[in-house]
Amino acid sequence: MIWDTNCGVQIGDPIQGHSDSVTSVAFSPCGEKIVSGSDDNTARVWNVRTGAPEGDPFLEHSQYVTSVAFSPDGERIVSGSYDNTVRIWNARTGALERDPLQGHSNLVTSLAFSPDGERIVSGSYDNTIRVWDTGTGDPEGNPFQGHSHSVSSVAFSPDGERIVSGSYDNTISVWNARTGSLEIDSLQGHSWYVTSVAFSPDGKRIVSGSLDNTVRIWDGKTGIPEGDPFQGHTDWVTSVAFSPDGERIMSGSCDNTVRVWNVKSGLSEGDPFQGHSHPVTSVAFSPDGERIVSGSDDKTVRIWNARTGAPEGDPFQGHSDLVTSVAFSPNGERIVSGSGDNTVRVWNARTGAPEGDPFQGHYDVVSSVAFSPDGERIVSGSFDHTVRVWNARTGAPEGDSFQGHYNVVSSVAFSPDGERIVSCSYDNTVRVWNAKTGSSEGDPFQAHSHEITSVAFSPDGERIVSGSDDNTVRVWNARTGTPEGDPLQGHSDWITSVAFSPDGERIVSGSGDNTDRMVTGN
Repeated sequence: MIWDTNCGVQIGDPIQGHSDSVTSVAFSPCGEKIVSGSDDNTARVWNVRTGAPEGDPFLEHSQYVTSVAFSPDGERIVSGSYDNTVRIWNARTGALERDPLQGHSNLVTSLAFSPDGERIVSGSYDNTIRVWDTGTGDPEGNPFQGHSHSVSSVAFSPDGERIVSGSYDNTISVWNARTGSLEIDSLQGHSWYVTSVAFSPDGKRIVSGSLDNTVRIWDGKTGIPEGDPFQGHTDWVTSVAFSPDGERIMSGSCDNTVRVWNVKSGLSEGDPFQGHSHPVTSVAFSPDGERIVSGSDDKTVRIWNARTGAPEGDPFQGHSDLVTSVAFSPNGERIVSGSGDNTVRVWNARTGAPEGDPFQGHYDVVSSVAFSPDGERIVSGSFDHTVRVWNARTGAPEGDSFQGHYNVVSSVAFSPDGERIVSCSYDNTVRVWNAKTGSSEGDPFQAHSHEITSVAFSPDGERIVSGSDDNTVRVWNARTGTPEGDPLQGHSDWITSVAFSPDGERIVSGSGDNTDRMVTGN
């Protein structure tokens, strides 16, 4: 759920998609996306305005995902899990950026990026804290040892020089982030497990939440408690966070509510935010302090507007069958979707309202959709073996369908200049088309021995990458159709998705072997 931080009114409907409890949520630095982790073993990224998922769930953890966070630049996501590992993902593609970070001997409970994005801190049920190099995935020094029970929550100070940890030993500790030495040992005051800790934006205070149902503020330098505990929740406090200006604190609880507190007075600002039907597991402020996001055991994420309390759009409803493909327009104002109901739809990305009627013309499942670079056209591929181009404003088809494939068209994309379209098919070929005339440019690209599942242009439009059920990735000259080098081998099962990096130097691939690989693109 997302909430208004001033009046506690829920914004929009719950964000739904996880099949089990939501354990952790966080805003991206720009405030436009939310990442959530769940007991369904996945992490997901959502559009804050619409509540729509951005891409597929991140599927690599083998057990519950306990904690998620964006990097300061918003380009990466880190996740921790009951499988004892930490994983780093590309926030845009969902691809793993390296092998899992391994070292903890028990489940990972909490993690955070350093302010410069160069390090990650993790806490674990093995009673230790670890700091990792984000670039290499290597641990920096030895684990921080001092807690006598599970570490439940960790956070960097704003300057990146200190780490605060909360533990099931009922205490809070502050560590030197470089050496691992204790700077403040055992802040005591809670009468039960400490579940969540955070620094204030200026680094001068620490907030903590506990299973004793209270929230506490501590002096970040001395460890002395500031005032009395904040009381109001009727069940365990599971998550706490400061507002960006440091004037308010937000807490989530097993009493199913979110509360906002005045830091100076300790008083609750307004009534509790109500809407979740199960315990609230995670809360976060948006970067501008105008919205709150909350995750819950009711399997939902909710967003609440900070000023008006008005809902920010309803769920996107309209397709009568599963949605197979979605994409944003280049300006982010619209979303296109393809569906098993054989149609293409365009939606207002802010309101969730459909823009016009569904695009009708395919007579079988629409498998792939994409906007042209100028946002004026949409290309779609279908199980009916055809590719179609549509006017993105009116939904009118631009010319006849592109025909040439003799099996399912599985993936389509525009070239960066919008002049060409690439498609791939279960007929084992890749084709390039003139986007205006629909005529095939040259012969089909042939070399894969099985169905081709995904294609993409390089950023300069000179190369095409394809992935196939033959377990290989191939790079092609986009003008001549000749393969560039040998197939890229390494996956042990079919390739599900491929993409170039923005600079064209790397290619990422996903596979049915449950791995993602990144290789040099030239």
